[in-house]
Amino acid sequence: MTGRRREIRYLMPMLPLVHHPDYDARTVPDDHRFPMRKYALVADMLRAAGYEFFEPLLAPEAWLHLAHDPAYVGAILGQTLDAKAARKIGFEITPAIARRSRAAVGGTCLAARLALEHGAAVNLAGGSHHAGPDGGAGFCVFNDVAVGALLLLQEGAVRRVAVVDCDVHHGDGTALILGAEPRAFTASLHCEQNWPREKPPSDLDIGLPKGTGDAAYLAALETLVAEALASQPDLVFYNAGVDPHADDRLGLLSLSDAGLAARDRYVAEACASQAVPLCAVLGGGYSSDASAVARRHCGLVASIDAIGMSAE
Repeated sequence: MTGRRREIRYLMPMLPLVHHPDYDARTVPDDHRFPMRKYALVADMLRAAGYEFFEPLLAPEAWLHLAHDPAYVGAILGQTLDAKAARKIGFEITPAIARRSRAAVGGTCLAARLALEHGAAVNLAGGSHHAGPDGGAGFCVFNDVAVGALLLLQEGAVRRVAVVDCDVHHGDGTALILGAEPRAFTASLHCEQNWPREKPPSDLDIGLPKGTGDAAYLAALETLVAEALASQPDLVFYNAGVDPHADDRLGLLSLSDAGLAARDRYVAEACASQAVPLCAVLGGGYSSDASAVARRHCGLVASIDAIGMSAE
């Protein structure tokens, strides 16, 4: 291994992970289309594997204003959002959903700081990339990655960031929020025929046809990651949604377990090879079996941890 590679190995016994008990909003029932229980299950599985967690603060309202209209933020925090807007999000806007959404943003911001300090970190939630400047959509309330990117840029902690979005759905909200920010490079690898119908341009969009499997997906990933790193970011935000999996109920792509693991290893290895810190977030994953989705999400941690261990 090169000396430069060792520079960004996380400086802890295990990969820094961020979790908050409020990631699992209990007002969302088990039979909801969004498998909310996956967040508690991920934490349980990783805790059983010996991991400990950093607990974030709830994101202050001022942070949320960096990416979202203050009136929208106020409507979420005060639970006054109108019914039509709530239907677009897909959740009843309860106090638990408001807390969960603030916790997820706080978690990504904390994971980003930990990544800058230790080389890599994972928020065990986040990836709410459909939330745009004027409101949420598609189970996304606040865009945690956009807030985290803008916060670190504002503070001067980084000069440039890149977003590598590998959720199966296009990162439309992130593209809208960061589109006018020249210090941010946004890249989305998604199923072209999947939701959302309107896909505002990222700096790089690669839309794949339905049914794309491991080999073609990983070939496209190489292009995506190469261009993102060519933008010379000081930090990469990686949306590691597991919904490209063949068994995902909303995905339409056909990745295997091995394909997802190869994807995550490739992103982590590419960032490590260029000494770029990596902040990963869970992103999407949909099944009536929340445990199956949680196990797929845990693969992200195993893949990044393997990269860190191999740099010893």
